[in-house]
Amino acid sequence: MIRFEKVSVTYAEAARPTLEDVDLTVPEGELVLLVGPSGVGKSTLLGTVSGLVPHFTGGTLRGRVTVDGRDTRTHRPRELADVVGTVGQDPMAHFVTDTVEDELAYGMESLGLAPDVMRRRVEETLDLLGLAELRDRPIATLSGGQRQRVAIGSVLTPHPKVLVLDEPTSALDPGAAEEVLAVLQRLVHDLGTTVLLAEHRLERVVHYADQVILLPGPGRAPLLGPPAEVMAVSPVRPPVVELGRLMDWDPLPLSVRDARRRASALRDRLADAVPTPPHPTPSHPRATAAFAQETAPAPAPAPAPAPERRSRLPFRRTRNASAEGPGTPKHTGATDVSGTFTATASALTLRRGRIEALRDISLTLTPGETVALMGRNGAGKSTLLATFVGMLEPTSGTVTVGGRTPHRTPPRELIRQVGLVPQEPRDLLYADTVGAECAAADTDAGAAPGSCRALVGELLPGVPDDAHPRDLSEGQRLALALAIVLTGRPPLLLLDEPTRGLDYAAKARLVTILRGLAADGHAIVLATHDVELAAELAHRVVILADGEIVADGPTAEVVVSSPAFAPQVAKILAPLRWLTVDQVGRAL
Repeated sequence: MIRFEKVSVTYAEAARPTLEDVDLTVPEGELVLLVGPSGVGKSTLLGTVSGLVPHFTGGTLRGRVTVDGRDTRTHRPRELADVVGTVGQDPMAHFVTDTVEDELAYGMESLGLAPDVMRRRVEETLDLLGLAELRDRPIATLSGGQRQRVAIGSVLTPHPKVLVLDEPTSALDPGAAEEVLAVLQRLVHDLGTTVLLAEHRLERVVHYADQVILLPGPGRAPLLGPPAEVMAVSPVRPPVVELGRLMDWDPLPLSVRDARRRASALRDRLADAVPTPPHPTPSHPRATAAFAQETAPAPAPAPAPAPERRSRLPFRRTRNASAEGPGTPKHTGATDVSGTFTATASALTLRRGRIEALRDISLTLTPGETVALMGRNGAGKSTLLATFVGMLEPTSGTVTVGGRTPHRTPPRELIRQVGLVPQEPRDLLYADTVGAECAAADTDAGAAPGSCRALVGELLPGVPDDAHPRDLSEGQRLALALAIVLTGRPPLLLLDEPTRGLDYAAKARLVTILRGLAADGHAIVLATHDVELAAELAHRVVILADGEIVADGPTAEVVVSSPAFAPQVAKILAPLRWLTVDQVGRAL
């Protein structure tokens, strides 16, 4: 169905090809998973199938890509629309209409399908993806996960022969992700649709795949084969495979069910062992001492502060008027001289139009604590984060950050207390190059020159200084946005889906950085659907449902008892309370 013949792609001014000598065939009617480290060219490979590369992105394509016999070099994306349906990493860039139902119908209208066919397919897709209750909703009011489902539905309705999806579950909660993958599997099995998808959260999808394509890195040939064989040599692999490799299981398990069948002896070995916490306790003495140092009185303000940078959002880093001169190494942490910092929500209720987005939320965040906010899409996680940075004003109740009321605090003052990395990293980026963004972040934070750039390299090596942020992959863009906010070292750090687009190695580096910040006394809140991240990093998990807190407690207690939010290791070793492969490895 899809044939790559010696395909190489080189973008303008790039030092080397993004893809090189890709030669393989994707069989018809199979679900093929594309894996590899962040920035290795997965999105580019998908773009060659839909014709977006090079017709839309530019660059030079050598070799040939054919889809159902059509050469993508001579057929533009509009001429492939009846054969290939594409969902990119950013759902908002995909939409052309205002409401859910209109978006689902748009592709069919463009192809000139009959109205009765369009109506039937819209209804089928609404039911398949659980969107029936949202059919009349404006897309702008949907949560990130709901938008992702609409984007997938809009390419399903024309019934293309090939579906190309770039991280289709990255913004979905575990239940919604399972529903979407089940739909894709049904399309493959029942309709013979060919599905090619790239995904970093392999624990969700690898056991659905018929074949796996591994892009191992620059200059190395791609590998196509059965999932177990490819996972045995892949540098990116899910926890269930990591556990299988640790225990020398052959063949490697790809699903929790497979692993549980092999794990009875392991459960017996671990029955009397006590899991060591995967993260340091928030009451570690380092946190108290370091945080007291950070909350010392700020130095006297400079006589003539530099002009404030233009800010498009309340949480964009801006030049700190009370900071020392540019390039002075320091933390801009809290200005609370009492030596203690807390952020609280008390009886918080927030309405957005007729929707009660948050209801009677009471929450306290303390120095050195890492909290994971979890819950299904639309539960109110992003809304709650927005109240802590003053973007939304409570309808009733109170929110305080370092003793201040966020929505009444000037942004220049508030950003010394709290930093937010939003779901869409591009909201923080407006310079023309990565280097310019990093230089501006250093100036904003009063950090030593090169601090932000070092963080980018630590999170995701290989991001070029002269690249435009819009030309980066989703993972690279996220790494840049994270580095910009982390450079300021705010006492309260809020991260909304911080691992979208990051491979396992990049995620591990992020975990190391965040653990260091927590040990230094920073409070960290992660709104995430990544149950493996929560297990690895969070001291505490708070689960939201319909705007209310339904669970709040230590990570092991909350996630092990939850079928939806338990990590793979917890499911494999239940009822024992083990969360990560690293814990098991240390115990053995």
